[in-house]
Amino acid sequence: MKPVIELRQVHRDFQVGDQVVHALDDVNLKIATGDYLSIMGPSGSGKSTLLNLIGLLDRASSGQYILDGRDVTSLSDGEQAVIRNRSIGFVFQAFHLVPRLTAAENVELPLMLAGMPLHERRSRVAKSLEALHLADRAQHKPDQLSGGQRQRVAIARATIMEPAVLLADEPTGNLDHRSGMDVVEILETLNARGITLIVVTHDAELGRRARRRLHMLDGRIHVEQGATV
Repeated sequence: MKPVIELRQVHRDFQVGDQVVHALDDVNLKIATGDYLSIMGPSGSGKSTLLNLIGLLDRASSGQYILDGRDVTSLSDGEQAVIRNRSIGFVFQAFHLVPRLTAAENVELPLMLAGMPLHERRSRVAKSLEALHLADRAQHKPDQLSGGQRQRVAIARATIMEPAVLLADEPTGNLDHRSGMDVVEILETLNARGITLIVVTHDAELGRRARRRLHMLDGRIHVEQGATV
C-alpha cells in the first residue's frame, strides 16, 4: 500500500538549560493508508513528540516529513494549519472540549473554521452525533456529560472533516474500563472504514490491539512488531 506518512531521518531537539535533549533521534517510519499503529514506551521516550510532529503540531529539527506524497517539512505555519484542519483529526486524553459550547457546537467548530455553509454544517453534525449515539446529548455542555460521552464528542469533532489520519493520545486514559473499550471500538470501526489510526498509549492491552506496534526508547524506535508497509 502507498504510504500516507513517511518520516526520513527525523530529529527533534529541545534546549533545556545548557543541555540539548534529543526527543526524536533519527526516526525513519512509513505508515500506509488505513494502517492501525500503536506507539508505546516509557515516559520521555518520544511518543507524544512523534505524534505531535505527525499531526503538524510541532516541527522536526532536521529530516523530512512526507504527508500524502507532499513534503510538508518547510511549509509555513498557515499552510500546515490548513492541511491539519482538512486531513488530520486529534483525540486527546483530556478531551479538550470548549466548556461554554454544547456538544453539537464543539463538533461544529472545524466546519466553521473551514467556512462550510450553516445548513451543511448542521446536517453533518447531526449525522455524526447520531452515529455515535449522542443525538440526545447534542445540547448538553461538557460538564453535563460523562467521561465516555465527552470522548465520543471529541471523536465526532476529530472526524467531522473526514480526515485521512486520526491521531489519539492516551484516548482511554481518563475513562473507566467499559467506557474505554467503547471508545476503542469506535476508533477501530473508523479504522475499518479506511481512516489511518495512530494511537499513543501506556496501556499494553490497548497497544496490542493494533496491527503494528512501535516501542520507543530514548527518542528512537526501539522495537517494531506487526505488519509493515
